[in-house]
Amino acid sequence: MSLRGFATLNIWADDVAAATAWYAEFLGTQAYFLRAGPDGRPAYTEFRIGDYQAELGIIDRRYAPPGATGPGGAVVHWHVDDLNATVARLLAMGATEYQPITPHGDEGFITAAVVDPFGNVLGVMNNPHYLDVLSSLKPA
Repeated sequence: MSLRGFATLNIWADDVAAATAWYAEFLGTQAYFLRAGPDGRPAYTEFRIGDYQAELGIIDRRYAPPGATGPGGAVVHWHVDDLNATVARLLAMGATEYQPITPHGDEGFITAAVVDPFGNVLGVMNNPHYLDVLSSLKPA
């Protein structure tokens, strides 16, 4: 198989320090890695989060490829246990709605997305498949 699993999601910010503080508050954990740019300002920071310790990296927008500005493109949806509470918390922290809470069929798949205060789309969802895979990997 060519795609083996999600490894790192990178997002952009004009102020990496402010974005790192915002995500640390939202995630309830501190970044474990920080690299300064040539000017000494934070250029990259990284969190490990979730059941599989996925990496969320925040990169100084000055290193973004051309056209990587503004929200849009692919949306990565993170499974959350309480979608309504998570969306409410993100909005209270200054994110803005990008996609409202939207059920997809009647099997429990529900998505939403916000734009963080730094211009990145953050998708969250209730994903029964994620929970099924997670429970199948845990010892009985």
